[in-house]
Amino acid sequence: QEWKNTFATWDPQDFCNISKVILPTDTYWSPPIFILERVNGQNSNLDYMAVMHNGSFNSTQAFQVTLTCSLMILKFPFDTQTCNLSVASFLYPAVTDLVMKTRRTPAEMMKDSQSYFLTDGEWKFTNLSIIEYIEELGDGEFSVVTYLISMERQPTLYILNLILPTCALYLLDMAVLFGPSSLEDKISFQIAIILGSSMLAVILNNIFPTSSNKPPVIGTH
Repeated sequence: QEWKNTFATWDPQDFCNISKVILPTDTYWSPPIFILERVNGQNSNLDYMAVMHNGSFNSTQAFQVTLTCSLMILKFPFDTQTCNLSVASFLYPAVTDLVMKTRRTPAEMMKDSQSYFLTDGEWKFTNLSIIEYIEELGDGEFSVVTYLISMERQPTLYILNLILPTCALYLLDMAVLFGPSSLEDKISFQIAIILGSSMLAVILNNIFPTSSNKPPVIGTH
């Protein structure tokens, strides 16, 4: 966060050329910021801010947060999800007191985010966009900044553990059905395939995402 207070200025030449001081965050007023989609989180212990001689305040705090996100997994495991992170302050109206603006462009923020994101995990960070707007709540209007975070699922693990075994069972089923084996052998193979499919379904029960309005196509077939 960065804001300006015209009452907290000084001339560095009058104070041994000191143009910047570090103070605890409870020393001066700071804008209360809320994350609308936040469910749980852990704040850092860096409760300090930098104050410049021209009245500029800069407060940087890193924290880990869990957000709510509506998943669309119809194309699982080849799906792309977009989650919102909305930052707002509903204590000060945007018209008279507080208007929030982003300091950097989406391209700059995306470049920095990709350097911190784990690229070897299940998700791949693909895009970041920013929307600044005014939210009407009750009798007041408040400033809101929403970050749209797009992530693409890495399907390699699901292809190896889900799609390939399922296709192998289907091919084996067709080979046994149209093969020259006797009826007794076909029945034995069919029972073995059914047991294998049942075991695969039990294993994959924990792999399929459960929080979605529509089930994935691959799960219904």
